[in-house]
Amino acid sequence: MGTSTARAFWVRTPGVGEIRDEPLPERGSDDVEVRTLYSGVSRGTETLVFRGEVPPGQYARMRAPFQAGEFPAPVKYGYLSVGVIEAGPDVGTVVFALHPHQTRYVVPRSAVVEVPPGVDPKRAVLAGTVETAVNALWDTPPLVGDRITVIGAGMVGCGVAAVLAKIPGADVELVDVDEAKREVARKIGVRFATPDDARTGRDLVYHASASEAGLRTALDVVRDEGTITELSWYGDREVSLGLGGVFHSGRITIRSSQVGRVAPARRDSRTYGDRLRTALDLLKDPVFDALLDGESPFGELPAVLPRIAAGDLPMCHVITYADQ
Repeated sequence: MGTSTARAFWVRTPGVGEIRDEPLPERGSDDVEVRTLYSGVSRGTETLVFRGEVPPGQYARMRAPFQAGEFPAPVKYGYLSVGVIEAGPDVGTVVFALHPHQTRYVVPRSAVVEVPPGVDPKRAVLAGTVETAVNALWDTPPLVGDRITVIGAGMVGCGVAAVLAKIPGADVELVDVDEAKREVARKIGVRFATPDDARTGRDLVYHASASEAGLRTALDVVRDEGTITELSWYGDREVSLGLGGVFHSGRITIRSSQVGRVAPARRDSRTYGDRLRTALDLLKDPVFDALLDGESPFGELPAVLPRIAAGDLPMCHVITYADQ
């Protein structure tokens, strides 16, 4: 039986969050009421939103599916939520939704995707991250035996590396300035290197460090006529990049990959739902637990998000709702 109210996390002003009580909308015949079990914080996009760094020209493009309020604030933002249907069709089903941090919510049944048997509900908060990885590999498909570098060992970079590690014969190297990420690389089954030690002559480079230095490293390690796929979003920051020398003479390709659209190579044959279901299916592999970085109860989110934005919690920090 559903209830009429919920508690939700809002960015009150840039850098300051709060929890608000709010009414739930009346449920229609095709809607479900979901009680949240876990949510995750996207360390890249969501922390930029939290700091108020969404460029005004991108306000419309960066809206989350169930966002409330407007950029820069007050705004209710987020898109990594796992819960159980408590009212409406398919009661008792564990589902993933692109919904902000909230104790319960009412959405159309079509807006949630069942978490497959064999996927830990806590791990399922990574579905959005792994979906980004799937889209990146659709944008720039690797081949068997490719020499591949992933730069940036955060949520997205590690998600991409974990998916790439499944490709037969692929030589995958994860590059980061933080030596502590070596253990994460070991857990997901790829080699680790710092930028100074990174191998060169790479066929493909996926860049996810959201730093100018990381993108320059990508140019240093890619082979002639190789491809760099840029997954970082820089918000309102400008990036300076030297495009003389090796970039021009080596005929290097730099392309963007952004999860807001299905990659062109699959756009005619896959829907957003298909892509999300692919990501959830990949999450049957417990290797992705390496991307989870501790947990905190929902009530502490206003204090936790500033720590995530400051880089103190570099991977996916899980928000729990057991007592809500």
